[in-house]
Amino acid sequence: MKEVVFCACLLFFAIGSASAHYGMVIPSDSMVMQDDNRTVSLKLSFSHPFERIGMELEKPRGFGVTANGKKADLLGALKKTRVMGHTAWETDYKIRRPGIYMFYMEPEPYWEPAEDCFIIHYTKTVVAAFGDDEGWDGEVGLKTEIVPLSKPFGLYTGNVFQGIVKLDGKPVPYAEVEVEHYNKDGKSKAPTDYMITQTIKADPNGIFTYAAPRPGWWGFSALNEADYKLKQDGKDKNVELGAVIWVRFEN
Repeated sequence: MKEVVFCACLLFFAIGSASAHYGMVIPSDSMVMQDDNRTVSLKLSFSHPFERIGMELEKPRGFGVTANGKKADLLGALKKTRVMGHTAWETDYKIRRPGIYMFYMEPEPYWEPAEDCFIIHYTKTVVAAFGDDEGWDGEVGLKTEIVPLSKPFGLYTGNVFQGIVKLDGKPVPYAEVEVEHYNKDGKSKAPTDYMITQTIKADPNGIFTYAAPRPGWWGFSALNEADYKLKQDGKDKNVELGAVIWVRFEN
């Protein structure tokens, strides 16, 4: 098949390490139970999550939630904040009914001069509420999206997570998926720089599989090149489209 060419958009630092960019939508809870706080706090950012290196995130082009068969626009509820020392966004969302809540973000294109391309990471995460787990494998309908084949919540460390990479609603054969741990407290240490971002490839049907070795939030980012270009300084530049999903693994 025709090889898919895309700009990997990795930053290389003077100390020799390399890590991947990730759009991030991180909720305060991925499973809201009857006795839990029913207000979920969400933080939206753009960063290198393992190395805890933040980047500026302009106010997203789109932010919303899909729940119980309906979409709600939450863009107007966002407030500016700081994550990893850089501009980020946050909001609180009240969970009122049982169901699966898919929060998603479409950012403004991010110009990365080091890689001479734009980056657009369509990012989502899933929150389950009050015991209802119907529809966790649904699609938001983003330009590019990782559709879970394993429940994206209620996973123990070591459990397998599977997803299918889609672009324009179609599976992407042999898609390359970057995987990184959100090292929120800075306690995780990579033995070598090769271990910061792990890379796996999907099968001919666009399906990938990964078992997380430690608890916490894990980001899965499938990268493809857009079929269009954007202007930078009057010149056409490639656009990296990332399908990102954040999944939490428990102890």
